[in-house]
Amino acid sequence: MCGIAGFASFKENSRTTEKNIKAIEAMTSCLVHRGPDAQGIFMEQNVCFGHRRLAVVDIEGGRQPMSRSIDGHTCTIVYNGELYNTAEVRSELTAIGYVHTTNSDTETVLLAYMAWGEASCEKLNGIFAYAIFDANAQQIFLVRDRFGVKPLFYSIQDNTLLFASELKSILASGMVVPRVGREGLAEVFGLFPSRTPANGVYENVFELLPACYAIFNENELHEQKYWQLIAKKHTDSLSDTIEKVRWLVTDAITRQLVSDVPLCTFLSGGLDSSAISAIAALNFKEKNQQLHTYSIDYEGNDKFFHKSIFQPDADAPYVELMSKKFDTFHHYYISDSKKALCDALIEATIARDLPGMADVDASLLLFCREVKKDFTVALSGECADEIFGGYPWFHDQKAFDRANFPWIHENNDRVRLLTKEMADYIKPLEYVNRRYLESISRTPYLKGENAQECRRREIQMLNLDWFMANLLERKDRMSMASGLEVRVPFCDHRIVEYAYNIPWEQKALDGREKGLLREALKGLLPEEILFRKKSPYPKTHNPEYEQEVKKALLERINDPSCPLRQLINIDELILLINEPSDYGKPWFGQLMARPQLFAFLIQIDVWLRENKVQIF
Repeated sequence: MCGIAGFASFKENSRTTEKNIKAIEAMTSCLVHRGPDAQGIFMEQNVCFGHRRLAVVDIEGGRQPMSRSIDGHTCTIVYNGELYNTAEVRSELTAIGYVHTTNSDTETVLLAYMAWGEASCEKLNGIFAYAIFDANAQQIFLVRDRFGVKPLFYSIQDNTLLFASELKSILASGMVVPRVGREGLAEVFGLFPSRTPANGVYENVFELLPACYAIFNENELHEQKYWQLIAKKHTDSLSDTIEKVRWLVTDAITRQLVSDVPLCTFLSGGLDSSAISAIAALNFKEKNQQLHTYSIDYEGNDKFFHKSIFQPDADAPYVELMSKKFDTFHHYYISDSKKALCDALIEATIARDLPGMADVDASLLLFCREVKKDFTVALSGECADEIFGGYPWFHDQKAFDRANFPWIHENNDRVRLLTKEMADYIKPLEYVNRRYLESISRTPYLKGENAQECRRREIQMLNLDWFMANLLERKDRMSMASGLEVRVPFCDHRIVEYAYNIPWEQKALDGREKGLLREALKGLLPEEILFRKKSPYPKTHNPEYEQEVKKALLERINDPSCPLRQLINIDELILLINEPSDYGKPWFGQLMARPQLFAFLIQIDVWLRENKVQIF
């Protein structure tokens, strides 16, 4: 993976070349963590591209920015991603006369655009975000993968388009002021750590929607969807469906094992990561290699872990079972549950550019740093729960029926903490409801389905567009902040297209969450793994962590210059801090309970200070 940045204007532009150089260097340099291996800059007329490279495939031939000229047609690309059907696309290009000079998928993507134009992105299977300068058409072509695994932000300032992999790069240009108004604040206090698709939080900053491309030229920026889910009748028998799911999952994982640098997998002992690790281990064994696997836990969890509906058991016994079964070289990473984790909240906020999932982000950042010591690429099990119905809110009738985002369990604490003036200004509950209604209105329904099935489609689309997007953002920022590329095989669009239309009685086979996926993996995984109840990414249960977070938060709010003081009711916060600990009632997802709320407030404070955010 890599980091990309750039700006362009096709109208009169008064910016001098010296200013252009400084701006693109600043934008590119602050993405060094995404691409520690090389840097490249392209400048022509009023177009400036910057690239930071994490070399994974064709180490020598994949340098960027990459330019090609064919029959007088000249294009330049900056690309962040991995293409999993490179061979097929290369073969198709070769058949029509296009010649590759490297083995890099970057060249394949560029030649595909030169051959097929806007339709080229429809042919790609992978995770990507890229920009192409078409010198002949005098336009910039921006593209993002179907589920937004790779990020791409943009802004238009004085007829100049700016784009980058991360918000920090947009701000580093010096052309965008970090201003946040009513809508941005409502995002933070109403919806975060999930975020409205395309909303960049800052005024006049946006994120290109997944499955979209945009064309920027002299006249305007035009955005267009190139792929979307379609509701259609599922006609396969149960046995055929099981076989198709098994093939799709196996093929997606196998495709993503291609790498010219060391590759490993994350292994929690859950169904999804175990499936990936099992298929990868068997693939490695055929080549007389041993797969390395990694898991994370927290200091003290053996003593303090408490079972709940959201976290029914610990991972360690299942990790050991899988590692022995498939002969992997397993690495256990034990995170400091106290001060180090609390301190990492700051770094995680800077990595994400926004407040996030508190210690769930911070621990992943520390974990990825550990993995990066020996590996450059890892495979991870995100997205299976959204696709195959693994989360509790697919099965809990109360959550299923509630007219709201099912993972936002309780917003009262966040609203209670706002000052009356701020609550009246941003109206967070009204904002959340509006975004929810907008989202479900875009659900693809199948004519003739009953209300229950229509609601299931709504829940699935909410999960794909919001909850999965949040987890993908978390995984991208924390891994890339460590210079680690993480791939997510279950996010293959072919799997999602097929699974979206599988009837619920098949998807929840035998009345179990992800029952169909479990059946498809029979014969591959041990029964203990196949029938293990879903348990999410682990979090610390150590009460000393909560005390560290409370202490750090109190130190911040006691600072008269603390930007949080103008947003929240300090007296109410003190009351909340002094209330009894509450680990069992998440306010977001399955992991974020009261200690994570305090950590989230620290992250808001860090974000406001680090970026010198102006509130209006």
